[in-house]
Amino acid sequence: MASTQTLEKIYELIAPLNKRSVELGPQTTFASDLQLDSLTVMDLVAEIEDEFDIVLPLNMLPDLETIEHVADAVEKIVNEG
Repeated sequence: MASTQTLEKIYELIAPLNKRSVELGPQTTFASDLQLDSLTVMDLVAEIEDEFDIVLPLNMLPDLETIEHVADAVEKIVNEG
């Protein structure tokens, strides 16, 4: 489980994209709950990569369906680096 600090930072990055004012939580999905299109998701990925100074592998992206999935992946990459 990702740290609260990582989740909070990701919530901050998502906030401007949250046009439906969905309550953000670890289980919030990008496609169903937030209804983000693929271009918006790629922009968000770029922001997350910049914020945490990491690169999320493209082959990993299809598995990152919820905010928690992304936060866990970010922490895994940060800790491996």
